[in-house]
Amino acid sequence: MFVGPAGRVLDAALEAAGIDRAAVYMTNAVKHFKFRERGKRRIHQAPTRSEIKACAPWLSAELDLLSPQALVLLGATAGKALIGPDFVLGPVRGKPLQSPLAPLVIATAHPASILRTIDSSERHAAREALVADLRLAAGGLRAA
Repeated sequence: MFVGPAGRVLDAALEAAGIDRAAVYMTNAVKHFKFRERGKRRIHQAPTRSEIKACAPWLSAELDLLSPQALVLLGATAGKALIGPDFVLGPVRGKPLQSPLAPLVIATAHPASILRTIDSSERHAAREALVADLRLAAGGLRAA
């Protein structure tokens, strides 16, 4: 999971934030990849509310088993799956969220969204924002 171009963005952001990828558990809120074909490319499609709900038991079981000290929600789908269907990333991005899921919960952009940013200066700013959010999570863990 988190492979290909989006995985490389995430790897670089984790490294810049001082987080060892091998030391964290990563999972997807939705356990399937929905896409439409455009030529030879597979274009990701956001899951529906019912698809998020259908995958909830697996995600819940993972969290129960792991009892994480911190959760970083990558994108709106993760937020909707774990916080609720009314979750909107923009207003809460990079801020600690009150949640029974873990002592520290932070939402940030999904690495794939950075790749979809056309303007190079905006893409650079989005990468820096992702790193800043990951640093916040890492700092919160060190302080705990």
